[in-house]
Amino acid sequence: MKEIQHIFSPADILLPDPEKIAPEKWSVIACDQFTSDSEYWLTVKSLTASDPSALNLILPEIYLEEPDVESRIATIQNTMQEYLDQHYFKIYPDAMIYTERIQSDGKLRTGIIGKIDLEAYDYNSDSQSPVRATEATVLERIPPRMKVRENAVLELPHIMLLINDPENLVMNSCTTQKNQMQILYDTDLMLSGGHITGYLMNHSQQEIFTQQLNKILAKNSGLQFAMGDGNHSLATAKACYEKLKQTDPETAEHAPARYALVELVNLHSDALEFEAIHRILTGINPELLIQNLTQELALSEIPTNQPEQYIILVQNGIRKKLFIHDPKAKLAVGCLQPVLDHYLKNHPGKIDYIHGIETIEKLSRQPDSLGILLPDMDKNLLFPSVAQDGALPRKTFSMGHAEDKRYYMEARKIK
Repeated sequence: MKEIQHIFSPADILLPDPEKIAPEKWSVIACDQFTSDSEYWLTVKSLTASDPSALNLILPEIYLEEPDVESRIATIQNTMQEYLDQHYFKIYPDAMIYTERIQSDGKLRTGIIGKIDLEAYDYNSDSQSPVRATEATVLERIPPRMKVRENAVLELPHIMLLINDPENLVMNSCTTQKNQMQILYDTDLMLSGGHITGYLMNHSQQEIFTQQLNKILAKNSGLQFAMGDGNHSLATAKACYEKLKQTDPETAEHAPARYALVELVNLHSDALEFEAIHRILTGINPELLIQNLTQELALSEIPTNQPEQYIILVQNGIRKKLFIHDPKAKLAVGCLQPVLDHYLKNHPGKIDYIHGIETIEKLSRQPDSLGILLPDMDKNLLFPSVAQDGALPRKTFSMGHAEDKRYYMEARKIK
């Protein structure tokens, strides 16, 4: 297996020059947020106005299906080179950055910015790689994102990788030394994003951090890093790198594109809250689907003797809690989703994924509909579930509110 210390390592990090760029206008939220809210992105555009901003270097995914997407991508790629030519960035070679993010709820989330070796990452559901997807990767989402990255000279990360560190030893090794670190940025984030501070770690601090990280990772044989956010972004980076390996294998081995800039976060941070994503099925035969679920999962209103797995069916706003007596996976959602997928493959109907319980109850009042509520996921089960069952079904959990997702600040050359 590849040596742990080489999987996550320092990077040549670019940051906007504070003498030329206002950080509060530079930093914008991850491109995969507010994908149905055009007003949000119009507000971001008005707030950044004509100032240099990360907004001009990303493609908000709300625009992926727009007819002018090709020209948007070309403009982004040209703007990246323009920003480099105008020396808008300061470069920090072989750097790691310790971050403290005050979320919209006031909770503190700490992280470390560095690069991940894509040779150690495999997004397939049966992956045995050290870096793995936690939810199923939708392969159809990769090609349009490749168009943005393939000819880009820069990457801006919204990827969060999780480590399994119950005692928080890794992040504490940085927190205790932050007063000896240089502050690189310290700014509020627009539109309820909270506040973020970034600290430059010197070589000695990097070594202490790496020693602690290696101790933690050594305890997690096999799965060492699990995706938190940005899986399709990392999958796109992987796909671009694999394409480079095919066309120019000698260059690929030492190419910047072999790596991706990420933020490392502890799964056990109090700031990370896992919330269930529920299901609503419409245009179906509810009785037939319930019959299938009951048969495949051995559903019963009687609790099980083993650790309880359950789902709650919602019809006409009325809930019924049913226990799974024949679990095929470690989590209820892992048992449920294959049955739903099989039903929809063979019968009419549509599925949607909903965060709010009230919304499920409202939608379940429609004819030919069935809502399914899932229990919140115990985040302590994430690593063992992925290790045992592979990548979890898509839309298994949500990690915090949209405003608390990663905001772009750092960049890295990938060409």
